Amino acid sequence: MAKIGVIGDRDSVLLFKAVGLDVFFEDDGAHANRTLHRLAREGYAAVFVTEKLFSACAETIAEFQSQPYPAIIPIPDNQGSQGIGEKTLRQNVEKAVGMDILSNT
Repeated sequence: MAKIGVIGDRDSVLLFKAVGLDVFFEDDGAHANRTLHRLAREGYAAVFVTEKLFSACAETIAEFQSQPYPAIIPIPDNQGSQGIGEKTLRQNVEKAVGMDILSNT
């Protein structure tokens, strides 16, 4: 079975531990970058990252975009969404199908 991890502040990601995901508590972008590299080396298939850390880890995430694994997915933290997850999804869909099919216009 593929390993799935979650990186973020304690209050935002603790619940993911209850459903059996591997949880890594990080509040700092530099520490989160190191954790992302470690999870990639350890063969994680997917890593959910809070939007705050997703922004702080942009360079590291860019390194993995051309690789099939790990899929790095932004999630809102306990303060709510910053819109990064939706923006990333929209960009990925547009890249895959050649146009923005998620637009409301």
